[in-house]
Amino acid sequence: MYRFLLSRQWVILTVVALALIPTMIELGFWQHSRYELRSARNQRVSDALHADPVPVERLTSPGHAVTAKDKYRTVTATGTFESDEEVVVRRRVNSDDEVGYHVLAPFRLTDGRVVLVNRGWIPSNGSQTAFPKIPAAPAGRTTVTGRLMADETTEASGIKNVAGLPDRQIMLIDSAEQARRLHAEVLGGYVQQTAPEPEGGTPEQISDPGREDAPLNYAYMIQWWLFAAAVPVGWWVLVRRERRERAEAAATQENPAEPEPAGV
Repeated sequence: MYRFLLSRQWVILTVVALALIPTMIELGFWQHSRYELRSARNQRVSDALHADPVPVERLTSPGHAVTAKDKYRTVTATGTFESDEEVVVRRRVNSDDEVGYHVLAPFRLTDGRVVLVNRGWIPSNGSQTAFPKIPAAPAGRTTVTGRLMADETTEASGIKNVAGLPDRQIMLIDSAEQARRLHAEVLGGYVQQTAPEPEGGTPEQISDPGREDAPLNYAYMIQWWLFAAAVPVGWWVLVRRERRERAEAAATQENPAEPEPAGV
C-alpha cells in the first residue's frame, strides 16, 4: 500500500523533510537567543539612562575601556572646552539620515585631564576636504551632561578607519588616538552631550539610542517552530494524497469503463 515511499522521488522528499525539521528548530532557538540578547540590551540601556548622574571621573580614566554596564550612563563633567582642538567625525547621519559630521571637542577638566565630548551633528558643507564651520562651544567654565560611550572600533561600528584624511577630520572616535594628538591624559571613551542645549539648536544633539525590536525575534522564533511542526503534517498529507491517487488509478485499471455503443 505504501511501497511507493521507497521510490527515488519519495526517498529524496522524505530526506529533505527530515533535514528541514531540526534546521527550523535550531533557527527558532537562534531567534530565541537574539530575543534574549536584545531584551537584555534594552534593559541595560534603560537602566543606564535612568540612573542618577555621576561625575565622569568615577566611571572612566585614561586608557580605560568603557564597559557595557557603564555605556549610556549619564555623567557630568566640569571644565572648559578647547575649541581650537576640535575635530569632526566624518560620514555621520542625523535623525533624518542626512550625512554630515559629529563635532568632537576636547574638554579640559578641573584636574587637568581631558574628556572627549561629542557635541552633536552638523551638516556637510558640500566639501569633503575643507574644515566645516562649527558653532562655538560655551566659553569659560562649564558643566556638561551627557551619555558615556565606549571608544569606536571598526569591528563594532563597521566604519573603516581611513588614513590620510584632511586635517582635523577623523573616521572613528578613539580616546587613545586623541590622547596622542593632544599630548594629554584623555579619559577612555567619550561623552555624548545632552546638556546644556546649544544656542540655535546646532550642533544637533544626538538622540537616545532607543529600543531594539526584541518582540520581532520572538515572533520569528514561533514562526520557525510552527514551520518545523508543519513539515511532518505536510509530508503526511502528501503521502495520503499519493496513496489515494494510486488506489483510484489501480481501481480504474481493474474495472475499465465499458465503451458506449456507437450511435446509428
